[in-house]
Amino acid sequence: MKFSSSIAAAAALSSASAHTIFVSLNNNAVGDGVRVPSYDGPITEVTSNDIVCNGGPNPTQSTPTIITVQVGSQAKLTWRHTLTSGPSDVIDASHKGPVMAYMKKVSNAATDSGIGSGWFKIQQDGFDGTTWGVDRLIANQGVQTVTIPQCIAPGQYLLRGELIALHAAQNQNGAQFYMECAQINVVGGSASKTPSTVSLPGAYKATDAGILYNLYNGQKSYTPPGPAVFTC
Repeated sequence: MKFSSSIAAAAALSSASAHTIFVSLNNNAVGDGVRVPSYDGPITEVTSNDIVCNGGPNPTQSTPTIITVQVGSQAKLTWRHTLTSGPSDVIDASHKGPVMAYMKKVSNAATDSGIGSGWFKIQQDGFDGTTWGVDRLIANQGVQTVTIPQCIAPGQYLLRGELIALHAAQNQNGAQFYMECAQINVVGGSASKTPSTVSLPGAYKATDAGILYNLYNGQKSYTPPGPAVFTC
């Protein structure tokens, strides 16, 4: 379905400059435990390894830091337009879409690429018919709050924050994916439940209903891509 030329023009303008980065976890310094990219631009190819923790055209900086988090605690992922942006500059409001979070258990969070199986979703904030996850993220000054499941095994994990901007998603490969990975050590877990997992890349297809999506045709429902949210 076609959308108005004025909306299209606005989306094109904003897409050129209004990107975003997951820059810090639990108010740590930028890059201290989060693999921060060299550029704030998106990944658009869902079958690329870059969809995992960013990379490719946006190579990330390695960090030896692994952040300890308690099961049941609320981890706070901070998003910013650029590395130097403040809380009033998260992402352009035209970049509407869902905000999600995944985890993957690894042997060494500082060195594991994250590529492959083992990922499970712990949060998704989609569309309630009026406002989007991105709208709520902006209103919360870029802070995405996720709860670390109590029933998972203790140990090291990658925590992947993800935002999908849908302003150009009516065309295949038009959806913009923003993601980074934080390196965490989970303590206190009961290991009473093992999550079902998916692979990244692999969990998404370019034609998924939550990826190939027309933001401008008045739809009041939206299904985020990927697996269901894991709960204890």
